[in-house]
Amino acid sequence: MAGSISEFRASFNTDVAKVSRFDVTIPIPLALRTTIDSRQLTFRCEKAEMPGRAFTTTEKKMGSAPVEKFPYHTTYNEMTLDFIVSDDMKEKVFFDSWMDLINPTTDYNFQYKTNYAVDMSINQYDVTNKPTYTAILIEAFPMQINQLDLDWTSEGYHKLAVQFIYKLWTGSYENSLRTNVIKAGLTGLLNELTRS
Repeated sequence: MAGSISEFRASFNTDVAKVSRFDVTIPIPLALRTTIDSRQLTFRCEKAEMPGRAFTTTEKKMGSAPVEKFPYHTTYNEMTLDFIVSDDMKEKVFFDSWMDLINPTTDYNFQYKTNYAVDMSINQYDVTNKPTYTAILIEAFPMQINQLDLDWTSEGYHKLAVQFIYKLWTGSYENSLRTNVIKAGLTGLLNELTRS
């Protein structure tokens, strides 16, 4: 049976998470420190994504039972950030330089990952601007920079979409919430084990 309106309202004992309350922190690779200020990238990041996680599965059939799927590998998808480009095109120059650091166009020899990968963070804030969730992208670097379209008939501004790849991401949450979730899960598991 569906819950009542009052029960639905009572479920919102805190405000909802707002998609506009975020920022992104991108440490600058050492070789590019003179190119741009990391705070400028934080301010200019107009759109981001909180990363997801998925399992690659395989199908198994045992006897006449239905086919089941079992996970065997974790996958992390690419992530796109959109940056507002300033009039001097500093953001575009920076990401072009980062791509050239990874694979210089002078010889096309790829560099060591330790020279260009950084640990980025995407931070979610509550309505009082207190951080509530942080996703840390380990060993992240740009994989693709999209083109910037030019148009005589438009008065719009440039937005540069940069696609990043990373090794994995970890979440940092409010400690009390994380502890409560883990405790609840362990308590439930122990209850199940004692019943059987």
